[in-house]
Amino acid sequence: MSDKRQPTRAEIVRRRRIEHAEKDLQRAAKQATKPMVKVSARTPTLPLWASPRPTEKRKFRIALGLPEFRLNKPKFALPRLPQLPRAHTNWRIASVLFALAFGTMLVLAFRLQYFYVPSAYVLGNTRILSEEINGIIGVSGQNIFTVQPDELERRLRLNYPELLSAQVDVYLPNFVYVTVLERQPVILWNQNGGYTWVDESGVAFKPRGEAAGLIVVNALDAPPAGIQTSDEPYSPPLFIQKDFVDSALGLAPLVPAGASLTFSSVDGFSWVDPRGWTVAFGTSSSDLPLKITVYRTLVDSLLQRGKTPIYINVEHPDGPYYRMAEVDAEETQEIFVENP
Repeated sequence: MSDKRQPTRAEIVRRRRIEHAEKDLQRAAKQATKPMVKVSARTPTLPLWASPRPTEKRKFRIALGLPEFRLNKPKFALPRLPQLPRAHTNWRIASVLFALAFGTMLVLAFRLQYFYVPSAYVLGNTRILSEEINGIIGVSGQNIFTVQPDELERRLRLNYPELLSAQVDVYLPNFVYVTVLERQPVILWNQNGGYTWVDESGVAFKPRGEAAGLIVVNALDAPPAGIQTSDEPYSPPLFIQKDFVDSALGLAPLVPAGASLTFSSVDGFSWVDPRGWTVAFGTSSSDLPLKITVYRTLVDSLLQRGKTPIYINVEHPDGPYYRMAEVDAEETQEIFVENP
Protein backbone atom coordinates (compact mmCIF):
# COMPACT_ATOMS: atom_id res chain seq x y z
CA MET A 1 0.00 0.00 0.00
CA SER A 2 1.15 3.57 -0.75
CA ASP A 3 1.84 5.96 2.11
CA LYS A 4 0.83 9.02 -0.08
CA ARG A 5 -2.48 10.42 1.13
CA GLN A 6 -5.04 11.80 -1.29
CA PRO A 7 -5.98 15.46 -0.59
CA THR A 8 -9.44 16.06 0.50
CA ARG A 9 -11.98 18.12 -1.38
CA ALA A 10 -11.63 21.03 1.04
CA GLU A 11 -7.88 21.12 0.53
CA ILE A 12 -8.29 21.17 -3.23
CA VAL A 13 -10.72 24.11 -3.02
CA ARG A 14 -8.45 25.98 -0.63
CA ARG A 15 -5.47 25.45 -2.94
CA ARG A 16 -7.42 26.78 -5.95
CA ARG A 17 -8.44 29.91 -4.07
CA ILE A 18 -4.83 30.58 -3.15
CA GLU A 19 -3.79 30.17 -6.80
CA HIS A 20 -6.58 32.52 -8.00
CA ALA A 21 -5.57 35.10 -5.38
CA GLU A 22 -1.94 34.99 -6.54
CA LYS A 23 -3.03 35.42 -10.18
CA ASP A 24 -5.23 38.41 -9.26
CA LEU A 25 -2.29 40.04 -7.48
CA GLN A 26 -0.05 39.52 -10.49
CA ARG A 27 -2.72 40.94 -12.86
CA ALA A 28 -3.23 44.00 -10.62
CA ALA A 29 0.52 44.63 -10.53
CA LYS A 30 0.70 44.55 -14.34
CA GLN A 31 -2.33 46.81 -14.69
CA ALA A 32 -0.80 49.37 -12.30
CA THR A 33 2.30 49.78 -14.53
CA LYS A 34 0.27 50.56 -17.70
CA PRO A 35 -0.55 54.24 -18.66
CA MET A 36 -3.96 55.57 -17.75
CA VAL A 37 -6.49 55.89 -20.56
CA LYS A 38 -8.73 58.96 -20.59
CA VAL A 39 -12.30 57.89 -20.31
CA SER A 40 -15.05 60.00 -21.87
CA ALA A 41 -18.68 59.68 -21.14
CA ARG A 42 -19.64 60.20 -24.79
CA THR A 43 -17.00 58.62 -26.97
CA PRO A 44 -15.08 55.61 -25.76
CA THR A 45 -11.31 55.97 -26.20
CA LEU A 46 -9.20 53.01 -27.05
CA PRO A 47 -5.67 52.65 -25.76
CA LEU A 48 -2.88 53.65 -28.08
CA TRP A 49 -1.76 50.05 -28.45
CA ALA A 50 -5.25 48.79 -29.19
CA SER A 51 -5.80 47.75 -32.79
CA PRO A 52 -9.07 48.79 -34.48
CA ARG A 53 -11.66 46.11 -34.64
CA PRO A 54 -12.44 44.87 -38.08
CA THR A 55 -15.80 46.08 -39.29
CA GLU A 56 -18.18 43.33 -40.01
CA LYS A 57 -20.09 43.34 -43.24
CA ARG A 58 -23.75 43.93 -42.84
CA LYS A 59 -25.93 41.02 -43.58
CA PHE A 60 -29.58 41.20 -44.50
CA ARG A 61 -31.99 38.46 -43.79
CA ILE A 62 -35.45 38.45 -45.37
CA ALA A 63 -38.16 36.06 -44.30
CA LEU A 64 -40.01 35.10 -47.46
CA GLY A 65 -41.04 31.60 -46.54
CA LEU A 66 -38.25 30.41 -48.74
CA PRO A 67 -34.88 28.89 -48.05
CA GLU A 68 -32.52 31.31 -46.31
CA PHE A 69 -30.91 33.96 -48.57
CA ARG A 70 -27.91 36.15 -47.72
CA LEU A 71 -27.61 39.46 -49.60
CA ASN A 72 -24.17 41.00 -49.50
CA LYS A 73 -23.30 44.61 -50.38
CA PRO A 74 -22.69 44.77 -54.14
CA LYS A 75 -19.24 45.70 -55.37
CA PHE A 76 -18.55 47.76 -58.49
CA ALA A 77 -15.13 47.52 -60.06
CA LEU A 78 -14.21 50.32 -62.52
CA PRO A 79 -12.12 49.35 -65.52
CA ARG A 80 -8.50 50.18 -65.02
CA LEU A 81 -7.24 52.87 -67.38
CA PRO A 82 -3.88 52.47 -69.03
CA GLN A 83 -1.21 54.61 -67.45
CA LEU A 84 0.66 57.13 -69.58
CA PRO A 85 4.38 56.76 -69.71
CA ARG A 86 6.08 59.11 -67.29
CA ALA A 87 8.09 61.81 -69.12
CA HIS A 88 11.58 62.38 -67.90
CA THR A 89 12.37 66.07 -68.66
CA ASN A 90 15.81 66.87 -69.97
CA TRP A 91 16.31 70.64 -70.07
CA ARG A 92 19.33 70.46 -72.31
CA ILE A 93 17.41 68.61 -74.98
CA ALA A 94 14.46 70.99 -74.59
CA SER A 95 16.69 74.05 -75.02
CA VAL A 96 18.30 72.57 -78.13
CA LEU A 97 14.88 71.85 -79.62
CA PHE A 98 13.71 75.38 -78.83
CA ALA A 99 16.80 76.89 -80.46
CA LEU A 100 16.28 74.76 -83.56
CA ALA A 101 12.61 75.77 -83.78
CA PHE A 102 13.44 79.46 -83.34
CA GLY A 103 16.17 79.31 -85.96
CA THR A 104 13.82 77.59 -88.38
CA MET A 105 11.23 80.33 -87.85
CA LEU A 106 13.81 83.03 -88.56
CA VAL A 107 14.92 81.35 -91.75
CA LEU A 108 11.36 80.96 -92.95
CA ALA A 109 10.51 84.56 -92.03
CA PHE A 110 13.29 85.92 -94.24
CA ARG A 111 13.07 83.36 -97.04
CA LEU A 112 9.36 83.02 -97.72
CA GLN A 113 7.83 85.53 -100.14
CA TYR A 114 4.75 85.41 -97.93
CA PHE A 115 6.39 87.98 -95.60
CA TYR A 116 7.48 90.47 -98.29
CA VAL A 117 5.46 93.65 -98.90
CA PRO A 118 4.10 94.06 -102.45
CA SER A 119 3.25 97.77 -101.94
CA ALA A 120 1.82 100.10 -99.31
CA TYR A 121 -1.85 100.99 -99.13
CA VAL A 122 -2.19 104.80 -99.04
CA LEU A 123 -5.26 106.33 -97.41
CA GLY A 124 -6.41 109.96 -97.12
CA ASN A 125 -4.50 111.38 -100.10
CA THR A 126 -6.34 113.60 -102.57
CA ARG A 127 -3.52 115.39 -104.44
CA ILE A 128 -0.41 113.30 -103.87
CA LEU A 129 -0.45 110.09 -105.91
CA SER A 130 -0.19 106.76 -104.11
CA GLU A 131 2.55 105.66 -106.50
CA GLU A 132 4.59 108.72 -105.57
CA ILE A 133 4.27 107.98 -101.85
CA ASN A 134 5.27 104.35 -102.45
CA GLY A 135 8.32 105.57 -104.30
CA ILE A 136 9.39 107.73 -101.36
CA ILE A 137 8.94 105.16 -98.59
CA GLY A 138 10.35 102.31 -100.71
CA VAL A 139 8.69 99.34 -98.97
CA SER A 140 7.82 97.42 -102.14
CA GLY A 141 9.68 94.11 -102.02
CA GLN A 142 10.90 94.69 -98.45
CA ASN A 143 10.58 92.12 -95.69
CA ILE A 144 7.80 92.99 -93.27
CA PHE A 145 10.06 92.46 -90.24
CA THR A 146 12.49 95.15 -91.43
CA VAL A 147 9.90 97.91 -91.96
CA GLN A 148 10.35 100.79 -89.48
CA PRO A 149 7.15 102.89 -89.25
CA ASP A 150 8.83 105.84 -87.47
CA GLU A 151 11.47 106.15 -90.16
CA LEU A 152 8.85 106.06 -92.92
CA GLU A 153 6.79 108.77 -91.22
CA ARG A 154 9.88 110.97 -90.89
CA ARG A 155 10.74 110.44 -94.56
CA LEU A 156 7.24 111.42 -95.69
CA ARG A 157 7.08 114.56 -93.56
CA LEU A 158 10.47 115.77 -94.75
CA ASN A 159 9.71 115.17 -98.44
CA TYR A 160 6.16 116.51 -98.42
CA PRO A 161 5.61 119.77 -96.49
CA GLU A 162 2.01 119.70 -97.71
CA LEU A 163 1.33 116.79 -95.34
CA LEU A 164 -0.16 117.86 -92.04
CA SER A 165 0.35 114.37 -90.60
CA ALA A 166 1.45 110.89 -91.69
CA GLN A 167 0.98 107.56 -89.92
CA VAL A 168 2.40 104.18 -90.96
CA ASP A 169 0.91 100.93 -89.61
CA VAL A 170 2.43 97.48 -90.20
CA TYR A 171 0.46 94.22 -90.02
CA LEU A 172 1.44 90.59 -90.57
CA PRO A 173 2.04 88.91 -92.89
CA ASN A 174 2.87 91.67 -95.40
CA PHE A 175 0.53 94.67 -95.05
CA VAL A 176 1.65 98.32 -94.75
CA TYR A 177 -0.95 101.08 -94.43
CA VAL A 178 -0.03 104.76 -94.85
CA THR A 179 -2.62 107.28 -93.63
CA VAL A 180 -1.93 110.92 -94.56
CA LEU A 181 -3.66 114.25 -93.95
CA GLU A 182 -2.96 116.95 -96.52
CA ARG A 183 -2.86 120.68 -95.89
CA GLN A 184 -5.57 122.78 -97.52
CA PRO A 185 -4.33 125.84 -99.46
CA VAL A 186 -6.01 129.20 -98.92
CA ILE A 187 -3.63 131.60 -100.73
CA LEU A 188 -2.07 131.52 -104.19
CA TRP A 189 1.14 133.54 -103.75
CA ASN A 190 2.56 135.03 -106.99
CA GLN A 191 6.13 136.30 -106.83
CA ASN A 192 8.89 136.77 -109.44
CA GLY A 193 7.01 134.83 -112.12
CA GLY A 194 6.37 131.81 -109.91
CA TYR A 195 3.66 130.87 -107.51
CA THR A 196 3.09 128.62 -104.53
CA TRP A 197 0.26 127.57 -102.29
CA VAL A 198 0.03 128.71 -98.67
CA ASP A 199 -2.20 127.18 -96.01
CA GLU A 200 -3.84 129.01 -93.11
CA SER A 201 -0.83 128.49 -90.82
CA GLY A 202 1.64 130.10 -93.26
CA VAL A 203 3.29 126.95 -94.69
CA ALA A 204 4.04 127.07 -98.41
CA PHE A 205 4.03 123.93 -100.58
CA LYS A 206 4.03 122.84 -104.19
CA PRO A 207 0.74 123.26 -106.05
CA ARG A 208 -0.80 120.00 -107.21
CA GLY A 209 -3.80 120.03 -109.51
CA GLU A 210 -6.42 122.68 -108.95
CA ALA A 211 -7.93 124.23 -105.83
CA ALA A 212 -11.04 126.38 -105.88
CA GLY A 213 -11.56 129.58 -103.90
CA LEU A 214 -7.90 130.55 -103.44
CA ILE A 215 -7.01 134.16 -102.62
CA VAL A 216 -4.55 135.48 -105.17
CA VAL A 217 -1.79 137.70 -103.77
CA ASN A 218 0.63 139.42 -106.14
CA ALA A 219 3.83 139.98 -104.17
CA LEU A 220 6.26 142.74 -105.13
CA ASP A 221 8.70 141.77 -102.36
CA ALA A 222 9.51 138.61 -100.43
CA PRO A 223 7.61 138.39 -97.14
CA PRO A 224 9.47 138.04 -93.84
CA ALA A 225 9.79 134.43 -92.70
CA GLY A 226 7.33 133.31 -90.08
CA ILE A 227 8.28 132.28 -86.57
CA GLN A 228 7.89 128.57 -85.89
CA THR A 229 5.58 127.93 -82.93
CA SER A 230 4.81 124.22 -83.44
CA ASP A 231 6.47 121.56 -81.27
CA GLU A 232 6.35 118.91 -84.00
CA PRO A 233 9.85 117.77 -84.95
CA TYR A 234 9.04 117.45 -88.65
CA SER A 235 6.92 120.57 -89.06
CA PRO A 236 8.17 122.63 -92.07
CA PRO A 237 9.30 126.26 -91.65
CA LEU A 238 6.68 128.96 -92.12
CA PHE A 239 6.76 130.85 -95.42
CA ILE A 240 4.93 133.85 -93.96
CA GLN A 241 3.57 134.74 -90.56
CA LYS A 242 0.11 133.53 -89.69
CA ASP A 243 -0.89 137.15 -89.01
CA PHE A 244 -0.24 137.95 -92.68
CA VAL A 245 -2.49 135.08 -93.75
CA ASP A 246 -5.28 136.33 -91.48
CA SER A 247 -4.97 139.84 -92.97
CA ALA A 248 -5.20 138.49 -96.51
CA LEU A 249 -8.25 136.40 -95.61
CA GLY A 250 -9.96 139.42 -94.02
CA LEU A 251 -9.24 141.81 -96.90
CA ALA A 252 -10.00 139.46 -99.79
CA PRO A 253 -13.81 139.96 -99.66
CA LEU A 254 -13.32 143.77 -99.87
CA VAL A 255 -11.16 143.81 -102.97
CA PRO A 256 -13.15 145.55 -105.76
CA ALA A 257 -13.95 143.70 -108.95
CA GLY A 258 -11.15 144.01 -111.44
CA ALA A 259 -8.54 144.70 -108.70
CA SER A 260 -6.06 142.32 -107.10
CA LEU A 261 -4.57 142.08 -103.66
CA THR A 262 -0.92 143.15 -103.63
CA PHE A 263 1.83 142.72 -101.04
CA SER A 264 4.90 144.92 -100.60
CA SER A 265 7.34 145.48 -97.78
CA VAL A 266 6.35 149.20 -97.64
CA ASP A 267 2.55 149.13 -97.74
CA GLY A 268 1.82 145.58 -96.64
CA PHE A 269 -1.42 144.47 -98.29
CA SER A 270 -2.98 146.92 -100.73
CA TRP A 271 -4.97 147.19 -103.93
CA VAL A 272 -5.65 149.76 -106.62
CA ASP A 273 -9.25 150.95 -106.48
CA PRO A 274 -10.90 151.36 -109.93
CA ARG A 275 -11.89 154.90 -108.87
CA GLY A 276 -8.27 155.96 -109.08
CA TRP A 277 -6.42 155.55 -105.78
CA THR A 278 -4.29 152.97 -104.00
CA VAL A 279 -5.23 151.92 -100.48
CA ALA A 280 -2.72 150.33 -98.06
CA PHE A 281 -3.73 148.35 -94.96
CA GLY A 282 -0.38 147.15 -93.63
CA THR A 283 0.06 143.56 -92.40
CA SER A 284 -1.50 143.41 -88.92
CA SER A 285 -4.83 141.64 -88.57
CA SER A 286 -5.50 142.53 -84.93
CA ASP A 287 -7.24 145.85 -85.76
CA LEU A 288 -8.38 145.01 -89.28
CA PRO A 289 -12.10 145.75 -88.68
CA LEU A 290 -11.17 149.22 -87.41
CA LYS A 291 -8.96 149.83 -90.46
CA ILE A 292 -11.82 148.93 -92.77
CA THR A 293 -14.21 151.26 -90.92
CA VAL A 294 -11.73 154.16 -91.04
CA TYR A 295 -11.10 153.59 -94.75
CA ARG A 296 -14.78 153.61 -95.67
CA THR A 297 -15.45 156.70 -93.57
CA LEU A 298 -12.51 158.54 -95.13
CA VAL A 299 -13.51 157.66 -98.69
CA ASP A 300 -17.10 158.79 -98.13
CA SER A 301 -15.88 162.08 -96.66
CA LEU A 302 -13.53 162.77 -99.58
CA LEU A 303 -16.07 161.92 -102.24
CA GLN A 304 -18.71 164.12 -100.60
CA ARG A 305 -16.29 167.02 -100.78
CA GLY A 306 -15.49 166.26 -104.40
CA LYS A 307 -11.90 165.19 -103.72
CA THR A 308 -10.23 162.22 -105.36
CA PRO A 309 -7.01 161.06 -103.65
CA ILE A 310 -4.31 159.01 -105.30
CA TYR A 311 -3.18 157.20 -102.13
CA ILE A 312 -4.83 156.28 -98.80
CA ASN A 313 -2.98 154.65 -95.91
CA VAL A 314 -4.85 153.20 -92.92
CA GLU A 315 -2.06 150.99 -91.62
CA HIS A 316 -2.38 152.86 -88.34
CA PRO A 317 -6.10 153.51 -87.87
CA ASP A 318 -5.51 156.12 -85.19
CA GLY A 319 -3.46 158.20 -87.66
CA PRO A 320 -4.57 157.57 -91.27
CA TYR A 321 -3.54 159.85 -94.10
CA TYR A 322 -4.19 160.32 -97.80
CA ARG A 323 -2.35 161.90 -100.70
CA MET A 324 -3.98 164.13 -103.27
CA ALA A 325 -3.12 164.48 -106.92
CA GLU A 326 -0.35 166.83 -108.05
CA VAL A 327 -1.02 170.53 -107.52
CA ASP A 328 1.61 171.38 -110.00
CA ALA A 329 4.18 169.41 -111.88
CA GLU A 330 6.56 169.06 -108.93
CA GLU A 331 4.51 168.74 -105.72
CA THR A 332 1.89 166.46 -104.26
CA GLN A 333 -0.37 167.23 -101.37
CA GLU A 334 -0.31 164.81 -98.40
CA ILE A 335 -2.93 165.32 -95.71
CA PHE A 336 -3.08 163.55 -92.35
CA VAL A 337 -6.48 162.96 -90.89
CA GLU A 338 -7.12 163.27 -87.17
CA ASN A 339 -9.99 161.45 -85.54
CA PRO A 340 -11.74 160.42 -88.77
